[in-house]
Amino acid sequence: MSDPIAPSSSTPMAPATSANTTAPAPSAPVPQHRHIWIITGPAGCGKTSVAEYLASYFTLPYLEGDAFHPQANIEKMANNIPLTDADRWDWLILLRDQAVAALESGASGVVLTCSALKRKYRDVIRVASYNDNNVLVHFIYLSATQELLLQRVHGRVGHYMKDSMVKSQFEALEPPTVDERDVMSVDVSGDFASVQQLALEVVNQVMTQDAVIVQPSQA
Repeated sequence: MSDPIAPSSSTPMAPATSANTTAPAPSAPVPQHRHIWIITGPAGCGKTSVAEYLASYFTLPYLEGDAFHPQANIEKMANNIPLTDADRWDWLILLRDQAVAALESGASGVVLTCSALKRKYRDVIRVASYNDNNVLVHFIYLSATQELLLQRVHGRVGHYMKDSMVKSQFEALEPPTVDERDVMSVDVSGDFASVQQLALEVVNQVMTQDAVIVQPSQA
């Protein structure tokens, strides 16, 4: 008959404790509002390039304003005929409504290109924030001389906007005034990387001012 198994002489282990050693999640800034970013300025200032960069960087929907022009407007511009206020009203309202629709679909912001040459054109888009206190409208005005923009437009291939349209847009242009506090100016005379960085700094500054700090849960 085999010997009985001797009892273990090892000290029993204490029950395992479930001490929570996970550090609380860091505080995170959360925007208080939804934002419409309008990249604006005359033809050739780089609206599309800047808008595409910002939309990609912040993962926001992007609306190319020129794509919403009715065919009649496109034909006029292609034939060097400046658009009138009447030509622009429905287009501006459509752009505003499309931007609001993007926010209503769940986006925290939307990037939109629009020349918005006159203050009353900018006012049409500002209505979006009048109708909803949770929406803020911002204009990033790409500033450059007429001579620089003529050079850029002259080098374009396959675009309906001609050199003469730059001249007519400068004639119609009403540069933003100091009381338009939702307008931020970016000098686009530098290289593209510099312009991108300036535009990014503008957006980051606004977003930082709008953010609130959400403390981690203590549960």
